[in-house]
Amino acid sequence: MSIELLSPAGNVEKLYYAYAYGADAAYIGLKRFSLRVKADNFYEDEYKKVIELKKQFPGKRLHCALNISFHNRDIDNFIQNIDYFKAYPIDAFIVQDIGMVPILQKYFPEAELHVSTQASCVNREAVKMYKSMGFKRVVLGREVTLKEIRQIKDAVPDVELEAFAHGAMCIAYAGRCLMSAYLTARSAQAGACSHTCRWDFDVLADPNKAKAIAETGALVLEEKKRPGEYFPIYEGDDFTAVLSSKDLRMVEHLDDMIKAGVDSIKIEGRMKSVYYVALVTRAYRKALDALEGKITSEQAQPFVDELENVSHRESGTGFYYNPADANKCVSGATDSRYILAAEIVKKLDEKEEEKILSLGQEHKALIQKELDEMHPAAREARLRDYQIHPEKNPPCVEKKEGWFMYELKALNMIKTGDAIEFISPDVVSTKASSEEWNLLDPENGTEKSWVCDGHPCLLYSKIPLQEGALIRIEDPEYIPGKIRDSGR
Repeated sequence: MSIELLSPAGNVEKLYYAYAYGADAAYIGLKRFSLRVKADNFYEDEYKKVIELKKQFPGKRLHCALNISFHNRDIDNFIQNIDYFKAYPIDAFIVQDIGMVPILQKYFPEAELHVSTQASCVNREAVKMYKSMGFKRVVLGREVTLKEIRQIKDAVPDVELEAFAHGAMCIAYAGRCLMSAYLTARSAQAGACSHTCRWDFDVLADPNKAKAIAETGALVLEEKKRPGEYFPIYEGDDFTAVLSSKDLRMVEHLDDMIKAGVDSIKIEGRMKSVYYVALVTRAYRKALDALEGKITSEQAQPFVDELENVSHRESGTGFYYNPADANKCVSGATDSRYILAAEIVKKLDEKEEEKILSLGQEHKALIQKELDEMHPAAREARLRDYQIHPEKNPPCVEKKEGWFMYELKALNMIKTGDAIEFISPDVVSTKASSEEWNLLDPENGTEKSWVCDGHPCLLYSKIPLQEGALIRIEDPEYIPGKIRDSGR
């Protein structure tokens, strides 16, 4: 089989961008049964949208994460909702609780079973056992090395192996962490992790001395009964990173993962943004395409470089080569120089464009008619008001040869004159000058000077855009070299 690229999808919108930007498959969660309950997940009648997406992207696969630890009430609830789950075009279920195996095999005989990384499968004998139970694939524990993966594949060649290649790592073994439940009463094993490992802690012994020592990197933890085993602590600006791990980044080492026997390259991040899903998926798609000879490594590199423009922590290679790299702690926040400003929903067809142009001319004629029917003095007053407040009489759209209209979904503020960039599945980025685009009001065909979330808007541009294009702008508050506490 060819190497599968598997991307996260916390909701229907992210599922679209995972597919559009190059994922062969995407994994989703369903409400109450996923370890990412804070992700939007899928519910109600969204299965209809998922079915349409599968038709729009034929051949793309859908994996469903049912990776919580099921209590009796959870199993009862799942069985009561079987008909709802059957409405989704699910190709595989990702599970850690073996009690769910006979239930899934009974009600979903056509769906594959994949062992969740939460099961901590890191050896060949465990893979053999899961194979005997009917599992087609094992999502390996993140603590496994490339050497061990090769040994597992050689021992059980007919079981597919899936391994994480990019995203956040957890300081707890296989993510089975009790810290969140202990400090916030939100269990990671029920999908409600509060990411307490990313919190900022102070060293409170002798504040001045402890901070000075920690800033040197010399401060470590040593457990009483384990002398000589040290856990490093790093002190930054008023915080100490004790448990916050590096992010994982294997885009430069995909060839090694493939040679080790990995069948599916997995990206972490169902709680991450559309921007993250799109750019990270795209980078790994191009890197894999280069390995398969579809494009050159030189063509792929600019897409890989864009990973630096996605929020991330200091990254490493996890446990794949040397556990020492995974053991290093880093500051907890993530940051990016860009803000996702808007999504391009669709390109208007010729008929839809003509309608907008007609609305503009009708609005222009209406304004002129009002002026013509006014008393001369009133008309002069109105014209002066328009000069002072041009937004009251915005220009109407005029047809421009070689320009295209797109339906726009604004996510943040965009103002006329902003430096915007278009990104798309096959174009790294295209910077657009203010002369190359306008914002239009779809209700009357007039130009808009700004748009923000919740306001209907069209983009009129001379730049042809690929389906699935996004618009980003630089964050004016971003400070190079300094990570702001913008999220965890």
